[in-house]
Amino acid sequence: MSAPLKRALGVCYYPEHWPEDMWAKDAARMVSAGITWVRIGEFAWSRMEPEPGRFTFEWLDRAIDVLASAGLKIVLGTPTCTPPRWMLDRFPDMLAVDALGRARKFGSRRHYCFSHAGYRNASAAIADVLGRRYGQDPRIHAWQLDNEYGCHDTVLSYSEAARLAFQDWLATRYGTIDALNTAWGNVFWSMEYESFAQVDLPNLTVTEPNPSHALAFRRFSSDQVVACHMAQVDALRAHTDAPLIHNYMGRVLDFDHFEVGRSIEIASWDSYPIGFLSDRLEATPAHKSRYLQQGDPDMQAFHHDLYRAVGKDGRWWVMEQQPGPVNWAPHNPAPLPGMVRLWTWEAFAHGAEVVSYFRWRQAPFAQEQMHSGLLRPDDAAAPGLAEAEAVATEISAMPEVSVQQAQVALIFDYPSEWAWATLPQGAGFTYFGLMLDAYRALRKRGLSVDILPSTTSDLSGYRLVLVPGLATLPDSLRHALGQTTALVGPRSNCVTEELTIPTPMGPGLPGLDVTVTRVESLPPGAHRTVPGIGVMQHWVETLEGSAQVTLQDADGAALVVSSGALSYLGGWPDAALWDHLIADAAARCGIETRQMPEGLRCRETKTHRFYFNYGDAPCEFDGLTLPAAGVAWVAI
Repeated sequence: MSAPLKRALGVCYYPEHWPEDMWAKDAARMVSAGITWVRIGEFAWSRMEPEPGRFTFEWLDRAIDVLASAGLKIVLGTPTCTPPRWMLDRFPDMLAVDALGRARKFGSRRHYCFSHAGYRNASAAIADVLGRRYGQDPRIHAWQLDNEYGCHDTVLSYSEAARLAFQDWLATRYGTIDALNTAWGNVFWSMEYESFAQVDLPNLTVTEPNPSHALAFRRFSSDQVVACHMAQVDALRAHTDAPLIHNYMGRVLDFDHFEVGRSIEIASWDSYPIGFLSDRLEATPAHKSRYLQQGDPDMQAFHHDLYRAVGKDGRWWVMEQQPGPVNWAPHNPAPLPGMVRLWTWEAFAHGAEVVSYFRWRQAPFAQEQMHSGLLRPDDAAAPGLAEAEAVATEISAMPEVSVQQAQVALIFDYPSEWAWATLPQGAGFTYFGLMLDAYRALRKRGLSVDILPSTTSDLSGYRLVLVPGLATLPDSLRHALGQTTALVGPRSNCVTEELTIPTPMGPGLPGLDVTVTRVESLPPGAHRTVPGIGVMQHWVETLEGSAQVTLQDADGAALVVSSGALSYLGGWPDAALWDHLIADAAARCGIETRQMPEGLRCRETKTHRFYFNYGDAPCEFDGLTLPAAGVAWVAI
């Protein structure tokens, strides 16, 4: 994470969408705009293989030649998220099935079940064919595998292929059916099985299924994504040394991105700040109105830091950056002038190597015809193009910088998301929401943050670590917590990996005598007041034990208990209480904080401090005046 970063801009391009005589003009115009990377091919299976076994790569050869001859570096995608219609004739049972038992049909994209062995083999086969043809081509500088695993709720499939694969997975995990019955507590409601063949998928039950069963299915489904991914990785590794990439999505949490990332060099993600504000963020109407044309001030940065952790040695990109209005959210306003530039520089400040805009030219047809590009459908420049060109000019004038380890870390864990989605114990409790609240509180205090997986075993160098909502605490992380000041909870280490309550009860933290003996989920408007500071909302725990009480509510009930540098938080704080907790913890471990004005955020590298004004009005701070959607950086 300390090597100097070479920043660059890219764009997503679809030569199969445009007449061939436009390609050279497009390529030259990209280069003139300061773009150096271009992603192609990820949706083009029907043009690569129009009939089973008949490949038509000549058009792709010409496209690669035109783009590379203009000086562009090419990312070639495997087209496996858009299997052609003939594939369904070959494998009629390859479609994913939703929880209501309905097949998710052809006519869109991502119409496959990760558990279908025939389709998985076909995906590996097309990756192998592409690798044989282009794996040693020096014009192909990187490969993207598939596109947006899990997008459109496509991880959990209730197909026959999934049912049979799940039974095999259970047999491998538990060994005997008695072990499974014990682990899941199947004596409850007479749910005991006599064989793995009796275990069905956890859908269409009369009331909720056994949570242990449901969580096991989520773990299995994540493993199926990894297995499909590995089939393509193995196929390409045989033919190329170029970096492999996958482009993850914002707030798609149904599979373990850390596990997918272990086998590839670069993590990327698709950043649509305004779409996510409308479609994927729980927030008040006032908050959404305030940031209607900018996106939430912390949503993008959270994912930047997450995918820096997923990428090998911290390598990560933005593969798709929103350049204008999108088409898929409930509401799709245009970005405030300056926001495309801001989003790009924010990614670079968090360590991105490449920011690639989606897309070069707006398509005049099909599902995404209302999704903006850098060009309009009539070839005129869209507003985002000028902002991309401005960033390209600024990149060339600014020295390279290095990402440094932050003073603060936040532990993120995909299985915890699955656990609390399975057993929320109250409407409104989401693991992601809790994590984003903690992250936001750190950023409002001007802090840079590293996000780390729960498998982390070394926290040296971090002065403060936050561990909210971690369902089950791995032993390696348990030992590492002794290296630093740590705030754990709420709802941390309170269940086993099977989603059952352990004995002794949690949180079971080393050297901290506290037990969570009762939990309450609170409806909107209900809370526990901490006089003069803030409130606990959504979730409150009853804490018992001899640990020192360092925060209590108006009735004297313990909300935070501590022993030395380790503290446990027994509830979900509101913004004011989060701010108090962060300021206090930072002061205790010698971290300087600053209260940031509304909408202003900063990020430090080894050599520069970057400021980003997500507000729609000018902002003054640290002797700087930032306009609305303004970006500034100073040497440190």
